[in-house]
Amino acid sequence: MDTRRRPPKPRRPTSSQDGGGHHLHQKRLPPTIDNSSPSSPPKASDALPLPLYLTNAIFFTLFFSVAYYLLYRWRDKIRNSTPLHVVTFPEIAAIISLTASFIYLLGFFGIDFVQSFITRSSHDAWELEGSHNPNFLINKDHRLVTCPPPASIDPIPKLPNPETIITPLASVEDEEIVKSVTEGTLPSYSLETKLGDCKRAAVIRREALQRTTGRSLEGLPIEGFDYDSILGQCCEMPVGYVQIPVGIAGPLSLNGMEFMVPMATTEGCLVASTNRGCKAIYASGGASSVLYADGMTRAPVVRFETAKRASELKLFLEDPDNFDTLSTVFNRSSRFGRLQGIQCAMAGKNLYIRFKCSTGDAMGMNMVSKGVQNVLDFLQADFPDMEVIGISGNYCSDKKPAAVNWIGGRGKSVVCEAIIKEEIVKKVLKTSVASLVELNMLKNLAGSAIAGALGGFNAHASNVVSAIFIATGQDPAQNVESSNCITMMEAVNDGKDLHISVTMPSIEVGTIGGGTQLASQSACLNLLGVKGASRESAGSNSVLLANIVAGSVLAGELSLMAAIAQGQLVKSHMKYNRSSKDISTVAS
Repeated sequence: MDTRRRPPKPRRPTSSQDGGGHHLHQKRLPPTIDNSSPSSPPKASDALPLPLYLTNAIFFTLFFSVAYYLLYRWRDKIRNSTPLHVVTFPEIAAIISLTASFIYLLGFFGIDFVQSFITRSSHDAWELEGSHNPNFLINKDHRLVTCPPPASIDPIPKLPNPETIITPLASVEDEEIVKSVTEGTLPSYSLETKLGDCKRAAVIRREALQRTTGRSLEGLPIEGFDYDSILGQCCEMPVGYVQIPVGIAGPLSLNGMEFMVPMATTEGCLVASTNRGCKAIYASGGASSVLYADGMTRAPVVRFETAKRASELKLFLEDPDNFDTLSTVFNRSSRFGRLQGIQCAMAGKNLYIRFKCSTGDAMGMNMVSKGVQNVLDFLQADFPDMEVIGISGNYCSDKKPAAVNWIGGRGKSVVCEAIIKEEIVKKVLKTSVASLVELNMLKNLAGSAIAGALGGFNAHASNVVSAIFIATGQDPAQNVESSNCITMMEAVNDGKDLHISVTMPSIEVGTIGGGTQLASQSACLNLLGVKGASRESAGSNSVLLANIVAGSVLAGELSLMAAIAQGQLVKSHMKYNRSSKDISTVAS
């Protein structure tokens, strides 16, 4: 029997093999077009009854003609008050034609946009994400064609993913928690509540952050900190703590006492300069300071239907006959908070009410806010149409430069002065009294006035204030108003000696609450002898701290002004404020 074999059919490739012989399954590939054959490949436009350019021209003409017709018809309907939704048969046909031509043109220009995008790309193909299908290109005739085999094209380079940072944790349970945080099933902010261990929560949050961002937090310490002490008070979602060096300036001789002043800073020369000022003050017999006002403020904003009603509340609040009633209501919030006065300002039908009260040894923002809320609740009975817009209306004014604090004061208002003897000016400060007086007038007074300064008539009060604030656990943001300072210098005793003073109307400090209870900050307060609340006289510790701040600012102003007058500012900063390390060695 004559049996003829048929030629074997080519096998359709359904899998590929790797070097180890393992099959990697993939989806069936569509037949490719052999562009190398002499016959041209089938085109999409071959299915059109007319050439492509003529088809485009027809649809362009149809689109604009129909659009013009419809706009013309709708204009007539508007003129004749005919509803637009009432359409005739020709109008229906026109709408259909407009839609069809718009769809065609949208497809045509959409393909053209994709082609231009591909042309601008530095690669020849699109990679279909998550698929093994072949890539596609769009040629000049707007036809989809398959790309050459994958081996003949360069793959599109992808941006490298950040390398995952993985730090071994204490237990498998912690690993599962980290995974839950990174996946978003467990909120990072709830770790302390879920675990009941603040230190463990910080470690897990830190590791989750590293794995999520792919960036290491090495160098940010996490050990050696009491995370329980900041829970619900100082900082949320901690992942470590920042180290700031603390230097000591002193002794500062102030009001017959001596203080070693802690200053937390990363600026070279600051502690050394303040220390030199302390030395000059000490050698001249010391400085003296006076607290001339003490009261924290909070100013809510309320609104009425009319400006007349707002003015009625203003008159009520500023009437001395009503002060006793209002102070009784206010003082219920605290045994230390005592209402001192109310100042109002109007803006149309909006009323800004600035309450001022004593706060003991606390800085007092929360204390005064609670008292203000009591008064607002009380006023609601007699002024039911009063709408409380906000407990703070910025007339306070907190953490912002404001003339109201510069003029009326906020927190502790202190003036500090000293007489520096002529020989000390020459020997310690290396300058003369006349040079300092002239420089102060031209720099701190005239120069600041030309700059339009608001409370900034000084050389660098904020430098010293910030350093002491950070060291003693104050709110660093309140450095803004606490650094309001005017520095005055005058030649006295027949022009031989120098009288220097700093007037600071809004130093906002406290010795209890906030960051003052942290171990490091508490130690610095203890060094100054103002830790915690005073048992002998309520508020005396915070008053003393404000005086120390002013005395330190006096020392800092004295030394910096002397350095500028002598032309030593740049030289000293180049000596003490420049790293001497070999950067190339450190980098390697």
